[in-house]
Amino acid sequence: MSIDMSQFYQVFFEETGEHLANMESLLLGLNVDDPDAEQLNAIFRAAHSIKGSSGTFGFTDLQDVTHILENLLDGVRKGEIVLRNDMIDAFLDAGDVLKNLLAAHQGEGAADRAAAEAICQRLRQLTEDQQAGGVPGAGDAVPPALTLEAAENVVGHELYFVIEAEGEALEQTLENLKTELAEQGEVLAVDRPAAAGQPWHVQLVGAADPDLLRVLLEFVARNDSIRIEPLGQSAALADAPDGAYGFFTDAETAATAADDAYGFFEPLPEPPAAMPAAAADESYGFFEPLPEAKPAVAAADDSYGFFEPLPEPAVSTPAPAPVVTAAPVAPANVRKETKPAPVPVAKSAAGDTTIRVGVDKVDQLINLVGELVITQAMLAQSAAQIDPVEFERLHNGLIQLERNTRDLQESVMSIRMMPMSVVFSRFPRVVRDISQKLGKQVELKLSGENTELDKGLIERITDPLTHLVRNSLDHGIESPEVRAEKGKPPMGTITLSAYHQSGNIVIEVGDDGAGLPRNKILAKAKERGLNVHDQMTDQEVFALIFEAGFSTADQITEVSGRGVGMDVVKKNITAMGGRVDIDSMMGVGTRMTVRLPLTLAILDGMSVAVGNETYIIPLGYVIESLQAEPGMIKSVSGVERLIQVRDEYLPIVTLHEIFQVPGAITTLDEGIMIILEADGTKAALFVDAMVGQHQVVIKSLETNYRKVSGVSGATIMGDGRVALILDVSMLVDMARRALPAAA
Repeated sequence: MSIDMSQFYQVFFEETGEHLANMESLLLGLNVDDPDAEQLNAIFRAAHSIKGSSGTFGFTDLQDVTHILENLLDGVRKGEIVLRNDMIDAFLDAGDVLKNLLAAHQGEGAADRAAAEAICQRLRQLTEDQQAGGVPGAGDAVPPALTLEAAENVVGHELYFVIEAEGEALEQTLENLKTELAEQGEVLAVDRPAAAGQPWHVQLVGAADPDLLRVLLEFVARNDSIRIEPLGQSAALADAPDGAYGFFTDAETAATAADDAYGFFEPLPEPPAAMPAAAADESYGFFEPLPEAKPAVAAADDSYGFFEPLPEPAVSTPAPAPVVTAAPVAPANVRKETKPAPVPVAKSAAGDTTIRVGVDKVDQLINLVGELVITQAMLAQSAAQIDPVEFERLHNGLIQLERNTRDLQESVMSIRMMPMSVVFSRFPRVVRDISQKLGKQVELKLSGENTELDKGLIERITDPLTHLVRNSLDHGIESPEVRAEKGKPPMGTITLSAYHQSGNIVIEVGDDGAGLPRNKILAKAKERGLNVHDQMTDQEVFALIFEAGFSTADQITEVSGRGVGMDVVKKNITAMGGRVDIDSMMGVGTRMTVRLPLTLAILDGMSVAVGNETYIIPLGYVIESLQAEPGMIKSVSGVERLIQVRDEYLPIVTLHEIFQVPGAITTLDEGIMIILEADGTKAALFVDAMVGQHQVVIKSLETNYRKVSGVSGATIMGDGRVALILDVSMLVDMARRALPAAA
C-alpha cells in the first residue's frame, strides 16, 4: 500500500519555515570570536532536520543545499573549521536560498536555481579553503585504530532502540541508519536483539551531540524505546567483526556476538562464593536477580531490594559472604537502566499540548462569538423592559449568560493573539544587512517580544515597522566617524520595544542618532508649498515627514531618500485603527511610537446619539467629556468655533453637519463635547448625548457597503440597529487642517 505524502506537505512547510527562522536567529546572535557550542549545535540540528525531512518528502533541491551547509556547520561545531564573518554571511544567504526554494514548492513564485547552485559552490569553496589551510577533516576526529583497552578514555555513546520494521524494510532502515551514524563518529560494535521487540545496542565513538543522535534514531526507532548513555557505562566494548559493525551478520555471527555477550541479553552466571566486589560489578547484573539475594529480598518488607541496600542478615539465618557484597550492586544497576525510561514519555506528553488549526477556522469561530455577543446584547435589552421581580430567574440567567459570553469572547480572541517576537525576529537581519551597506555600526536591542497582538495586525504591521527601522538606520544613526566627533560611542543603538497600555499595544522604534532637524523640515515643507508656519509645534513639524514624497535627505541611497515609505507607514497604521507619534531631540535621538488596538474584531467603544442616529467612538481616543458653557465657545483669528478647555483652544467637530443628520441639536452649549486625541492633536466632538460604554463587534462597512469618509466600520446594536464606528483620526485631521486655512 502506497502512502500519499502530499497530505503531510503543509506540516513540512511549516516546520521547515520554523527551522529556518530559528537558524537565522541563532546565526545573528552568534559571537564569531567565541561561538557558543550550544548555539552551534542548535544551528546544525536545524540544518540536519531540514535535510532529513526534505529527503523524505522528495524535495531534493532543499536537500542538496542543506547537505553542503550541514557539512560545513558540522566542521565548525567540532572545532575542525574556524568560524569567520564571511561564513556567517554565507550561512544567512543559504537560509535565504532555502526560503526561496521552500516558497517555490508552496506555489509562491519560481525557484532561483542559479542562486541555489551559487550558494552550494560558495559553501564548498569555504570548506575547501579551510581544509587546504591544514584544518583536519571530519573523518580524522576518531583514530581508526581504536582498541578495547583504550575505550575507557574515548568519548562516545551507547545507543539502545527498538525497530519495528521486518525483513527487507529492516535491512534498508539499518543501512540508512549506518550511513547517518557514520557521519557522527565510528560505529564500534552493534548487537542485534535476540528477539523481536528487544532493543538494538550500538556503540558509537566520537564527540557526537546526544540530541542529534536522538533525532536520527527517532526517524527509524520507536520513540519511547530510545536510550542514549555515555560510552562504557553500560557494557564493555568489543572489536567490530570484519568491518561490518554487526549490521548485516548472518545468524551464526549474531549468535557468536550474543555469546560474547556484552552482558545484555544472557542470564548472569552464578558468581563464585569468593567473588570480590570489583568482579561483581563487572557482572553488570542488569536483568537477573542475584540468586543468593532471594531470601534477603523476601525479608525486606516487600521492598524487593530495588532502592535500598539489603539489610544485614540476622544471626539465625546466616547468608553467604557474596550476598552482602553483591546485593547493593544490583539495585544500583537497576536504577541506572530504568532512570532514562520516563524521558520519552514526558516528551510525548508535552508534544500533545498543541495542535495546528487553520486561520480560516479561527476566524469563523471569532465571527460566531461576535454574533453571540450581539444576540446576548439583544436579549439583555429586551429583558430590561420586563419586571425583574416577576422574572427574577430570567434576569439571573441573562446575567450569567453575559458573564459566560465575555469569558468565551476573551478566550476565543486569545487564540488569534500572537507574540511580537514573530515580527521582531526579522529585524536583527535587517539591521545587520543595512548597517553593513551603509558602513555603520549598529546594535539592535529588543524588548517586549512576548507582548501579544492580533494575528491580523501582526501580518500588517511588519512592513510599516520595517520602514521605520530602515529610516532610523539611514537618517538617524550617524557614521562612526561623525559619532566620534560628537563624543558618542562608534556603535549606535536602535531600540525596538512593545507593551500593552490602556487596551492598546504600543510599539516604539527609537535610536540614539542625530534627531530630526526641525528647521530643515520646515524649510523643505515651504519649498514644496505646504501650508506651514514657524509657530507650529515640534510634533506638528515632525509629522510632516509622513507627507507623500517628503524627504530631507541630501542624497538618494539604495536604502532611502526618495520620499516614499513614510507616507505609506502612516497610511497603513491608520488603516489598522492606530496612530503614530514622533518625539525627537537634536543630537540625542528619535523615538517613533505606534499605537494599535489589540484586536480588529471587538473593541471597547462609547456610543453617542446624534438626532435619531447612534455612533460609536473607540474608547482609546476619548480623553474626557463635558457640557460647554456659553463663555467657553470662542472665535480666534477667524476661526468661529473653538472651545476653551482650561488653557487650550480646541477646534470643534460637529457630527450632525458632517453626516447631515436631521433633528440634531445645533446649539453648542446644549449638547455634549467629547474631547478626543489622535496623532498628537486634540479636538472636541459635538454630539447630542452620551448613551453608554460597551464592547462592540466590528463589521467591515467597505466590504458590505462602500467606503465612507470619517467612518472606519459598523456594528450591530442590541436593538438590531446598525451603528457607525467613527474614524477618529480622520475627524481630528479634518479639524486640524481647518485651523491654518481659516487663519
